[in-house]
Amino acid sequence: MKIGMIGAGRIGGNCARQAAKAGHHVMLSFARDPAKLESLREEIGENASISSPADAVAFGEIVIFSVPWSAIPEALAQAGDFAGKVVIDTTNQFGSGLMPQPGQTAAALNAQRMRGARYVKSFNTLTAGFQKQAAGRDGATRVVQWVCGDDPAAKQLVAGLIQGMGYVPVDLGGTATCEVMEAPRRPGAVYGEEYRAQDAQAVDDAVQAGAPIPPTPRYE
Repeated sequence: MKIGMIGAGRIGGNCARQAAKAGHHVMLSFARDPAKLESLREEIGENASISSPADAVAFGEIVIFSVPWSAIPEALAQAGDFAGKVVIDTTNQFGSGLMPQPGQTAAALNAQRMRGARYVKSFNTLTAGFQKQAAGRDGATRVVQWVCGDDPAAKQLVAGLIQGMGYVPVDLGGTATCEVMEAPRRPGAVYGEEYRAQDAQAVDDAVQAGAPIPPTPRYE
């Protein structure tokens, strides 16, 4: 699969590495320091290239959008038209810039800003270091990457990518109800917490029912 990358920081860089390791070609774009893109391209090897954000959008069957919150307007302007593109948003609302309104999720806000995109949110709940370390696990110790979005077919495509990258995809529903997977880390949320498949269904059931999620599991 062709993956367009907008952003090459910690989360975006890890996504690019894991996607390339799974056999996908990644097109890297958007870094304040172009040397970061070149360094990442050299690290990944033949499954990576560098171009502009607009080229990455045109190239990608999936586009991974992974920039600091304050850089979102600039990245969107450079990316151009997302019409019909499956876009994975890994961002979290830290720092400056337009913020969600009371009762609005960050996912719902960004879905509005990425007009025409088949929007999916994922890869945002765990640190880049933990995601890198956990990607090689097998069986019951595999780590969950939560997913939300309003396009079932887009989420299914993203779930396949997540599974190939070494994680377990778990769908939490639409952008309006995914607050538990968004910053900050707090009781009653999955943000910042490790989950495995055996504990994920109870979380999903609670979210769909509009009920509090169960206490955070602890693993050896």
